[in-house]
Amino acid sequence: MARRCAITGKGVLTGNNVSHANNKTRRRFLPNLQEASLLSDALGHAVRLRISTNGLKTIEHNGGIDSFLLSIASTKLSAEARRLKKRIERALASKQDAVAA
Repeated sequence: MARRCAITGKGVLTGNNVSHANNKTRRRFLPNLQEASLLSDALGHAVRLRISTNGLKTIEHNGGIDSFLLSIASTKLSAEARRLKKRIERALASKQDAVAA
């Protein structure tokens, strides 16, 4: 499983550990990824995503996973988030059709 946030796209960065003697060894800076269950109102159930804590804060700031995914361009999302956005759009469209009929 890739160490990449499904929402923000944050991934692993690399750099150096630098000792007092100025020895340099390579190291990795890992993103703070969490397995989160986010409740989707359109789908009617929780969706599990591996997202960074920054991504979780962004989603909560925008009013939930549904409104966040609908407000952001699909080109800025990962493939997993694009599939989820498409599922949410289809669910909302079917609810609109049920209300219209």
